Amino acid sequence: MEGEPVNVNEFQELARQALPKMYYDYYSGGAEDQYTLKENVEAFHRITFRPRILVDVSRINLSTTVLGYKISAPIMVAPSAMHKLAHPEGEIATARAAAASNTIMVLSSMSSCTIEEVYKNRDVAAQLVQRAERNGYKAIVLTVDAPMLGRREADIKNKMIVPPLKNIEGLVSTEVDNDEGSILEGFAKGALDASLCWRDIGWLRSITNLPILIKGVLTREDAIKATEVGVAGIVVSNHGARQLDYTPATITVLEEVVHAVGGKVPVFLDGGVRRGTDVFKSLALGAQAVLIGRPVVYGLAAKGEYGVRKVIHMLKDELELTMALSGCPSVKDVTRSHVRTEHEKMHSML
Repeated sequence: MEGEPVNVNEFQELARQALPKMYYDYYSGGAEDQYTLKENVEAFHRITFRPRILVDVSRINLSTTVLGYKISAPIMVAPSAMHKLAHPEGEIATARAAAASNTIMVLSSMSSCTIEEVYKNRDVAAQLVQRAERNGYKAIVLTVDAPMLGRREADIKNKMIVPPLKNIEGLVSTEVDNDEGSILEGFAKGALDASLCWRDIGWLRSITNLPILIKGVLTREDAIKATEVGVAGIVVSNHGARQLDYTPATITVLEEVVHAVGGKVPVFLDGGVRRGTDVFKSLALGAQAVLIGRPVVYGLAAKGEYGVRKVIHMLKDELELTMALSGCPSVKDVTRSHVRTEHEKMHSML
C-alpha cells in the first residue's frame, strides 16, 4: 500500500503487514464461522440516508457529553486486550492518542499495562475496582458476554500465547499448559467466571461509588433487566463477534435496546464501526456514542500513537462531512428520520 491511508479500513492491511501472523489473527479474527464478524460491518451498509437540504451547516459541532464529561465527538475507544502485541508502548500510546483527541478510553482488564474491569475471584475484582478509583478512573465497564471464551479457531491453530498482563500480576496466575488449543483459551478457563449473574451487579455497586455500565447487551429483555438493577449505561455489543457466532450485528438490535430502556440510561454501541457514516447511523438509531476497537488496534500496530490519533481523526472528519451533507449542524440534530433501515425499505416495497 503506497502513501498514507485515506480511510480507516486501510489501516487493517498496514497492521497485517506489521504484525506477526499470530497477533494479527488474534486481533482480526472472530468466533467459529465468523458470520457475525462480517455482519457487524455489512449491516451498516444496508442502512441508507434521508438527508435534509437547505440547512445552515457552516458550523458543525461534533461534541457530546458522556456521563457528564464533554468529549470532542461521539467516538470513544473500546476496551480491547493486550495492546503491547500491537506496539511496544501498548495502552499507554492508545491512552495518549485518546487524550489528544479529547475522548474517552475504556481500559480492558486484559490490558498489557494497567487496570480496570472485573475478574473471577471477588477479592481480585475488588482490588481492581479500588485501584481504578484511586487512579482517577471515572466508571467501571463490566463485560457480561464472556462467561466462557468464544471458540476462536485461528487462535487455536496458532496456539495463541498470553503475554504478561500487568493488571493482574500477583493476583491471578497466567501460567497455563494447554497442548490442545490456544494458551489464551486455557488461561480464560481459569480466569473467566461462568457463575457471573445479575445479583453480582449489586455486589459490584456495593464496593464502588463509580457508575457501572454493562457491555454485551443484545436484547430488549436484558436491557430492561439492566435498568432494573441500576446500571448507569448499556453498551450494545457482541464482543466484536469474538464470542457467540450468529448473534445479530449490533447496529441491527440497537433500536430494540434503546426503546427498551426508554431514556432511563444512555445506550452506546460497539462493533463494525469503520466510517463516520457508521457513527452517524448509530446516533440516528439512538446511540449516545460509539466505541471503536479493531480500528484503534490497527492504527496502533501500523503507526503507534500517531496511528490511533489518525484513526480517530479520520472518523471525526467523515462524521463532520456526513452531518453537513445530511443537514445536521450538531449531534443533537441527528434524528431517526435521517436514516432508513433495511426493514423499512422492505416494508415500503410491500
